[in-house]
Amino acid sequence: MWAIHSMATISALTAVAAALLIRWVGGRGPLEAVGIWLRLLAVSPRALLFFAALLTILLANKYELRLEALFPEPKDLTAALTDWEGAWQGRLQRRLASPALTWTCALLYLVIFQAFVITSITLYASERNKRLYYAFCTALLLDYLIAMPFFLLLPVNEAWHVAPQIRFLMLDVYPEFESQYRRLSGLDNCFPSLHTAISVTTALIALRSGRRKWALLAWLHAGAILFSIFYLGIHWATDMLAGIALAAVASATGWAVGGWAARADRPEEGRSLRGKLASSRYTGS
Repeated sequence: MWAIHSMATISALTAVAAALLIRWVGGRGPLEAVGIWLRLLAVSPRALLFFAALLTILLANKYELRLEALFPEPKDLTAALTDWEGAWQGRLQRRLASPALTWTCALLYLVIFQAFVITSITLYASERNKRLYYAFCTALLLDYLIAMPFFLLLPVNEAWHVAPQIRFLMLDVYPEFESQYRRLSGLDNCFPSLHTAISVTTALIALRSGRRKWALLAWLHAGAILFSIFYLGIHWATDMLAGIALAAVASATGWAVGGWAARADRPEEGRSLRGKLASSRYTGS
């Protein structure tokens, strides 16, 4: 099977996947959708603020491993949280492993996961659905913000690193994972599972979008991600359960904040519209 050898390839595949999703779900070209989003950021300080806050936490997460080095080394909690599970992921791999399935799961984990996040933000912004846009930005920010203290203070190692019966199948598709991607995803940053939290958050917000096709697709994607994190030998069931709980809290909070922010925008939009009308009358006279 074809292998991935660079982060540039992952970025290119993500861009293509996101473009296809935006076209299929949103019914408009990806460049047009992105253009509408950029115009929203240009005219709405609140939309820009929410997106800037999201970018800030994403940047903080990127450097989380460096921040981790500043803290005293905490106790490894892998055994305390996951001993009840055994090494069931290894049995799953032995029963189902195939090059095609491994490649598919790796692509879901590395590429499609990111494409769904990009599509969500672009879709809601291009539809000018501010409540969904604000809700998703807030929920995604909370996923990272709540998970990071756990990564720093409650380290849980990836399943393959602990149990020799479990293989890290990601390396079959992306041999350079440890040297290239690992700096974005610490070996002991398992609890809660961010892939679980973000994919389920995406699905929960999509469920409120009124788009049946998009909601169904988002839930199928979330289910595929949950399978992939186990099949690839990365996560424990404990991580997944914590990720689902995190998604429930983040999406519910995001929906509430999104409602408040969208309502707060209405008086400003009204004032802007009245100003344009007044200016038009003045010019016309």
